[in-house]
Amino acid sequence: MLDLVIKNAKVFTPSGYFEGDIGVKDGKIVKIGDIQEQSDKTLNVQGKYVVPGLIDGHTHMEFPFMGEVTADDFYYGTSAAVGGGVTTIVDFVTPSRGQDLLSAYQKWRETADPKVISDYGLHMIIREVNPTIMEQIPEVINRGVMSFKLYMAYKGELMVTDGELFKLIREISSHGGVVGIHAENGEVINELVQEYIREGKVDPIYHYYSRPDEVEIEAANRVASIASLIKGVTMYQVHTSTGEAVDVMSLYRSKGMNYFNETTPHYLILTLEALKKPDGFKYIMSPPLRSDDQRTKLWQKLAAGDIATVGSDHCVYSVSQKKRHKEEVPSFHEIPNGVPGTETILPLLFYFGVKKGKISMERFVEVISTNPAKLFGLYPRKGAVVPGADADFAVIDPERKVKISPDVLHSNIDYTIYDGIEVEGWNVATVRRGEVVMEEGQITAKNGSGVYVPGKSLK
Repeated sequence: MLDLVIKNAKVFTPSGYFEGDIGVKDGKIVKIGDIQEQSDKTLNVQGKYVVPGLIDGHTHMEFPFMGEVTADDFYYGTSAAVGGGVTTIVDFVTPSRGQDLLSAYQKWRETADPKVISDYGLHMIIREVNPTIMEQIPEVINRGVMSFKLYMAYKGELMVTDGELFKLIREISSHGGVVGIHAENGEVINELVQEYIREGKVDPIYHYYSRPDEVEIEAANRVASIASLIKGVTMYQVHTSTGEAVDVMSLYRSKGMNYFNETTPHYLILTLEALKKPDGFKYIMSPPLRSDDQRTKLWQKLAAGDIATVGSDHCVYSVSQKKRHKEEVPSFHEIPNGVPGTETILPLLFYFGVKKGKISMERFVEVISTNPAKLFGLYPRKGAVVPGADADFAVIDPERKVKISPDVLHSNIDYTIYDGIEVEGWNVATVRRGEVVMEEGQITAKNGSGVYVPGKSLK
């Protein structure tokens, strides 16, 4: 007796698609083909597309930053995730200043475990270097946190120096960890921000002018060069917003380096024009939104295979938080950086990518599921449709037309940066380890029913 049979599935994988049934037992895929065996539950997906559950490799739930904590806790954030077909998030442990890595990891586990609906993995942010931090890196990896994020921006808050970058990259790589990089030149940004403030240029659009394309491109070049001095590096540049930064990593990859890029839906869909709108403060994230030319470059590089993953950088602040709890919009440099996105990865990438002919379904599955699973040590438990893998699926109605609005989403805020955009193709059911946790917009899973999934070292 099976627990679940998904009938009449058209399943897409990076190597193509197949049609048939999927049998699930004890949360795992156990059979694929024509299944006649009885089951406790049957999900008929005739006419729908089935893809492996999405893995959002970039979320910030309950993230303490710029004096605020993001509005989505692990319950609301993972509700939004499963609403959009995301069955696994990889969130960022953020140690407070002076806190060691292991105690920060433990705090994140204690915070997340009782609340999560999706499954989850963890990255570790390192914001300072001392002997304790360096000594704890291998133990953090042993606990399944095998990717680390280092910042080249946010001076005085998260940024590390070039010398610290070198030491950290060498230590992380020696233990088979993955190095995530926020690539922006923090020193130059700091100077530009101060100049604009002195000149009274404080509208949201100056967030873009204070972080021009070049500060990302320079930082990508710099960190790629630094890391090339170290053997065995696996590095990925998170939330890449420029085609030129992708070119940097691609060049080093052609020389045999394991360098990769992640981008996000907001760089593929929106442009800096959003910052000029009356509610432009809602669109402030870093790196900032770019030109239409950069948006076009990113689509081309995504289609060509030069961008490995698409994550959301889901970092949600309420309107009140964005405005610093005041009536007037504050100066651009005071607005918390971050936007929502985990629930809309699937429809945006499916409609503007697959439906518009920019990418294939195979690339779609690669960048939103299989590649992040491989990069963060979760494959083949996650990101694969094979016997023995977790039974994680998103079920897409390819013809469903939906106008995106807060009413159809599950995040703990009353706006979306994609408000009013109409898409064709919508996630209508989410299966997490064999349990239907969302169907037709209704979340049915219980708090804490998600589990921590440790990553495996690439060594």
